[in-house]
Amino acid sequence: MGCSLSGLNSLYEAVNGQGDVWINENRYRVVRQLGEGGFAFVFLVKQVVSDPSNVGFSKKLKDPSFISDDGTYAMKKVLIQNTEQLELVREEIRVSSLFTHPNLLPLLDHAIIAVKGSQEQSWNHEAYLLFPVHLDGTLLDNSVSMKAKKEFFSTSDVLQIFRQLCAGLKQMHSSDPPYAHNDLKTGNVLLTHRRGQPPLATLMDFGSARPARKQIRSRTEALQLQEWASEHCSAPYRAPELWDCPSHADIDERTDIWSLGCTLFAIMYGVSPFEYALGEAGGSLQLAIVNGQVKWPAGPNPPYPEALHQFVTWMLQPQAAVRPRIDDIVIHVDKLISKFSQ
Repeated sequence: MGCSLSGLNSLYEAVNGQGDVWINENRYRVVRQLGEGGFAFVFLVKQVVSDPSNVGFSKKLKDPSFISDDGTYAMKKVLIQNTEQLELVREEIRVSSLFTHPNLLPLLDHAIIAVKGSQEQSWNHEAYLLFPVHLDGTLLDNSVSMKAKKEFFSTSDVLQIFRQLCAGLKQMHSSDPPYAHNDLKTGNVLLTHRRGQPPLATLMDFGSARPARKQIRSRTEALQLQEWASEHCSAPYRAPELWDCPSHADIDERTDIWSLGCTLFAIMYGVSPFEYALGEAGGSLQLAIVNGQVKWPAGPNPPYPEALHQFVTWMLQPQAAVRPRIDDIVIHVDKLISKFSQ
């Protein structure tokens, strides 16, 4: 999808002060900013419908259930300053379009436009990506709020949230070729609270997702992978083989399983299992991760079942070859849900 020429000026002006946003043939009004990070900003927008009989937007969607009842959506604006950033955004759009699953955030529409740069004859780009809106925030937002109040998710909710992440990740790992998310963490999981039900968990941000399987056959390739991972995979959730890659290695989707184990720990305790190293004198996050040195914090009263600790440990095995795959994880979490859910 592109952006209609008639909408380009309005698109630029809307998120810089005035006017409405046009993405293709659809018009949106910026309500407020929801967040920002790096070169990206996220806005709450509301669709402006001049002709209620126009159903063109719904026809574009793979699943009409993603149409907002009140016309509100989340719009991500990305500032693009060079060719490399432009290719990264295009890749994020391509990968986001590969998957359709209730626990993966769908890309509803997008536009990439050229804008005049500050220097004469210079042009930059801006990308606008439209998603369903989740106003209850990320799992990280919820964890920070709960930690401040000394609250914890119940064992049942921990397992149900985690089960949904597994379902979304399985969709990615089961594709041909398998894709790794590469930045699985609580900050990339949206939560939607539902009365009488566990929260809905939705995995987002596919900017780092790539085909999961790589053959490393030289020191140069190993160092290139480590450099890429340092830019695209958040350090407290990054698998050991992405910190210290051998010169001969077969990398696969089990890098995500490590991150999944870190995320389960963080659903329970609000932080990743290795962040304690950052607060210790002489502590090293990399050493704690490479050696799989987990420290269990004080939990709720009564504490989480030991079976959950063993589940986390199963995923956090420094040797990727002995880590379980997503199908094994799904089977095990279903058994735990049947045992511990209310």
